[in-house]
Amino acid sequence: MGAPRTGGPVRIDPDREPIVVVDDLHIIYRVFGAGGKGNAASAFSRVLRREGRPSMTEVHAIKGLSFVVYRGEAVGIIGTNGSGKSTLLKAIAGLLPPHSGGVYTDGQPSLLGVNAALMKDLTGERNIVLGCLAMGMSPQETKAKYKEIVDFAGLKEGFIQYPMRTYSSGMGARLRFAIAAAKTHDVLLIDEALATGDAKFKVKSKRRIEELRREAGAVFLVAHQLDVVKETCDRVIWIDEGRMHMDGDPAEVIAAYTEASGK
Repeated sequence: MGAPRTGGPVRIDPDREPIVVVDDLHIIYRVFGAGGKGNAASAFSRVLRREGRPSMTEVHAIKGLSFVVYRGEAVGIIGTNGSGKSTLLKAIAGLLPPHSGGVYTDGQPSLLGVNAALMKDLTGERNIVLGCLAMGMSPQETKAKYKEIVDFAGLKEGFIQYPMRTYSSGMGARLRFAIAAAKTHDVLLIDEALATGDAKFKVKSKRRIEELRREAGAVFLVAHQLDVVKETCDRVIWIDEGRMHMDGDPAEVIAAYTEASGK
């Protein structure tokens, strides 16, 4: 643990229960139209004249990542912008197909991010109901969890009846997390969802993540706030330009990352 490493065959501890296996994973994006000149109108004109067909650029976002996460672990994913953190979570969630290699999960992963699909023109109340139903909860379970979700999100009196577009970014983030945390997940993937929470909410969310770990599978957390990662996770993976750079104890990995990035 702690030494820089990249892809290769994964090694599974026979005495522990694996819940996520990432095996020599490669993710490649194909970006069309990159490098084109002019505005949209001129580009459309060229297409109509069959001139200047859109070019295609390949972006190798994940380059041979391999690791195993065991049941009960909370894993922080850190790295600079563009290092592949969010891409990795999407691949684990099954939203991005591997170019090569694979991702294997025991159970259903659930991705929670700052852009989680809440409908801005609907009230917080309606979003809670729709969010719970979308996670597979029954109407009875949704009704039983409703007050707990509102209380956990810490919304001001009456705001739950307002459209989501009237919420601040912090209120929206808290509500997204509260909805996702209302259900026990096999694998919970959190992408920057705690970034806009205040200190009190971070304490509550940390406690809830610990409960989720005990109740079910594993938790992944991507956050730029290293203190949140250090306090919440018992293992940290540092990704650099799509490759594994370090995997180990949170304090050790974060100290090395901080020194390397000059933070």
